[in-house]
Order: sequence, then structure tokens, then C-alpha cells
Amino acid sequence: MNTVLNAYVRMTSAAAALREEERGATAVEYGLIVALIAAIIIGVVGILGSKVSENFQTVADGI
Repeated sequence: MNTVLNAYVRMTSAAAALREEERGATAVEYGLIVALIAAIIIGVVGILGSKVSENFQTVADGI
């Protein structure tokens, strides 16, 4: 998780260095934030999805 945060900081720093227009840079930063949140959600759903599936299977086997 820390490497993802470091990568995000580097990308936003690079975007800030390249910005000529503040509105365009803000849109890029928001896009990076949305991409980071999406990646975290995908990771959490992947991890929790298998756990929930295992729990449902345990209940189904118990019935």
C-alpha cells in the first residue's frame, strides 16, 4: 500500500511540475485520485470477495 501512495505522490508531483494551467492540472490530480481509489476498491473487493464466498460455502455445506 505504501508503494501505491509513493507512486501517487510522484505522479502528482510530476503533474504539478508540468502544469501550465491550474484547471488542467486539477483535473489531472482528480483523475489520479479517482484511479487510486478505484485500484483500492478493486483490491479490497478481490480480497473480501473470496472470503465471503468461502463463508457462503461453509453455510451451504452446513445446511
